[in-house]
Amino acid sequence: MNIYKVKKTIYDSLTHVILAVVAITCVFPVFWMISSSLKDQTEIFTKISLFPETWNWGNYVTAFVKADFGQYFFNSVFYTIVGVFFIILIASLAAYAFARLEFPGKNIFFYVLIATLLIPIPGVFVPLYLLLKSLGLLDSRTGLLLCYISNGLAFGIFLLKGFFDELPKEVEEAALIDGCSRFGIYWRIALPLAKPAIATLVIMNSLTIWNEFLLALVVLQDKAKMPIQRGLMVFQGTFITDYPLLMAGLTIATIPIVIVYLLMQKHIVKGIAAGALKG
Repeated sequence: MNIYKVKKTIYDSLTHVILAVVAITCVFPVFWMISSSLKDQTEIFTKISLFPETWNWGNYVTAFVKADFGQYFFNSVFYTIVGVFFIILIASLAAYAFARLEFPGKNIFFYVLIATLLIPIPGVFVPLYLLLKSLGLLDSRTGLLLCYISNGLAFGIFLLKGFFDELPKEVEEAALIDGCSRFGIYWRIALPLAKPAIATLVIMNSLTIWNEFLLALVVLQDKAKMPIQRGLMVFQGTFITDYPLLMAGLTIATIPIVIVYLLMQKHIVKGIAAGALKG
């Protein structure tokens, strides 16, 4: 074995060790959450163990019923599906226009749009509240959805524009010669080829909308319209927190996002591989 193979073996081994440590660091809190959701309150504080002595599966049923998770869960699913759908639709249309069409002030509009990424959401709570109140959209699902959609558009347009810029124009020119309209090129050619970028946006925006609570608390007053994060507040008291039920609620709230990621994982990997080949 020459020195090159020895160095390569050492390098690969160190890489795998580092990646394994990072993976354990990321997975362990999730494992601890699931384990704690199956314990009782006394066992969490008195016995530090990786596995519960008694598997209390009833914590999930209690958490779902006590926190009225059914209504909150439906609200979050509704906000996430509708919000992500319109973010992808509007962002892809705008990104394709910025990438392929020529119109006055195109660059100015694009840079102003990107500049909004520098503004934190809490920094616009007061004007946003006053705007929704003047439009009669305060304490409504429509008002909250508009906030979610507008929050995800800037990055979505930025990401998809970069992807559309890389698409070969020759394919679109050939489609135009064959009689395809500009919208037809967007719908039949550009959008299907942008699946990896769209999958990335679906994951990011789904995670953002699903986990968001502060904006919903500002816009909504009716608890029946609140997202699932509102249900988790039921288990957090002023003096004591019911940790088993809280962990059970967190586990329930985590499952949909994990499913979405598993469904989109293939396209995200393809996007990363495509980006590596282009580089």
